[in-house]
Amino acid sequence: MRPLAALCLTTALLSSPALAQEKQSVAQLRDSTAFTLSSGTARRGSQKVVRFDKADLSFTVLPDEQALRGEATLTFAPLAPIEFIDLDLDAVFDIIEIQLNGQSLPPGAWSNPEGRLSIALPRTFAVDEVVNVRIAYAGRPHQAKRAPWDGGFVWTTTPDGQPWVASAVQGEGCDLFWPCIDHPQGEPDRVDLHITVPSDLSAPANGRFLGKTDNGDGTTTWNWTARQPDTYAISLNVGSYMEMSADYPSRFGKVIPLRFWRLASDDPAKAQALFDEFPKMMDFFEATIGPFPFGDEKMGVVETPHLGMEHQTINAYGNGYKLDGKGYDWLLQHELAHEWFGNQMTNADWDDMWLHEGFGTYMQPLYARWLNGERAMQAELQTMRLTLANRFPVVSGRPQDAGTVYNAETGPALDLYYKGALIAHTLRLYIGDDAFYESLRRLVYGRPDPKPGNFQPRYATTPEYVAIVNEVTGRDLGWFFDAYLYQAALPDLVMTRDGERVSLEWKTGNARPFPLPVEIEVDGKRRVLPMADGRATFSAPASAHILLDPGSKVLRRLEYLERWKASQTPKT
Repeated sequence: MRPLAALCLTTALLSSPALAQEKQSVAQLRDSTAFTLSSGTARRGSQKVVRFDKADLSFTVLPDEQALRGEATLTFAPLAPIEFIDLDLDAVFDIIEIQLNGQSLPPGAWSNPEGRLSIALPRTFAVDEVVNVRIAYAGRPHQAKRAPWDGGFVWTTTPDGQPWVASAVQGEGCDLFWPCIDHPQGEPDRVDLHITVPSDLSAPANGRFLGKTDNGDGTTTWNWTARQPDTYAISLNVGSYMEMSADYPSRFGKVIPLRFWRLASDDPAKAQALFDEFPKMMDFFEATIGPFPFGDEKMGVVETPHLGMEHQTINAYGNGYKLDGKGYDWLLQHELAHEWFGNQMTNADWDDMWLHEGFGTYMQPLYARWLNGERAMQAELQTMRLTLANRFPVVSGRPQDAGTVYNAETGPALDLYYKGALIAHTLRLYIGDDAFYESLRRLVYGRPDPKPGNFQPRYATTPEYVAIVNEVTGRDLGWFFDAYLYQAALPDLVMTRDGERVSLEWKTGNARPFPLPVEIEVDGKRRVLPMADGRATFSAPASAHILLDPGSKVLRRLEYLERWKASQTPKT
């Protein structure tokens, strides 16, 4: 791509001795706004009425200056006549130049208040007319305080002193380092990446590798192309990496490249042990859910200085090869799950994020059972059960941004993961494996019979998944999802005894009927009560020992856990 002349001046400024000596965080130099630091606010203006065909992104990463130069060429097709292009880009960057269809626009044609970039078009563009916008910009991107939870860029060094750079922007969004539509439904159809780094470093990224170019000035450009990536899943990773490679023979007939970029300073034996887990995990997911969605690109992993994140075809791994007795690396497995629950199927709104995190998290106990049996699965489920907060509904039923959803003071936060997984477990045991896994295939692929070539990445909502389950089971299970997803309180199974008469009643957060069957055990003998209208009665000797839900199949209120959690709350 043709470099814009003004970038030369910016590079000189960023490389000046005065700035090079300042290793302060970006927040101390220029603050990102609250708007920029959350993702998924309502789309505005033309963002609702354009098809985003392609993003061609060039980055020059300057580790010594902790800075970035970017040049983004974005291709749109209007779905209705437009007079503006509305994008999101962190205002910490200086915009050097903007071109429209090859012609430079005057500086007055755009503004970027609080990171809401608006570009005035010189005329109205009609439906399907090609709009190419090229934006050149430079600056120091927002630095993460505690990646990946408080995201941004991480600038650090490897154990042997080499630069190590990573982006982690799930909660904050793509606008932290490239001009985008920072909303789950802002995915471009294709992204090309050109990442220029010092020649002794590597820059693994999303998608398929197109080769690299030695620029003759001590830098090398790495080129990649990816189809329909989730916006926050586009990532930059720069370091002194060693590439490990193998092939995975898919259950669906393709040979899929496996790639792992580990630090050159790592213990090779530990890295190999992790790499050996790749095909096992791939086989589990393909057998359980369906074909790996990006088999024409790669299943890739890169070691990062933060814990991890689901970057499409280049998942971030920072778990340090830790063994924890599970028999597998939980971080690797969780991020890989997001290739299905997150990258292939993307939530239409952050309010639907449990579709990513809940189902993705449930894949861990299922994988534990796949590897090591029932006890391993139950151990993981019990650990999850101890975490639940139940302060906010998993789904609010209204549009949300990432900051609200992931903040425990305003949204479900970790309940997205663990409560979502336990809801999935209860659902599976209620409707049966065949119906449950068909519902997941329809959710993820949009069809029950996915095969390579017959599906595309898609968006999904919670109401859509409820409709899928209803269709697959032939029953209206709205009551199930209403009680579990849209109420903060867990369903409470209340038992009362009057002599030999025993009564059970479900009580839910909205007092609506909850006819979920319950297994009981009376003096060691089990039976299932249908709980029509949420109630049941049976007879048992007054001296009988009654155990509710002996197989721990149902997610419900447990008072002993509430007492325990209350005892853990620090006194003020």
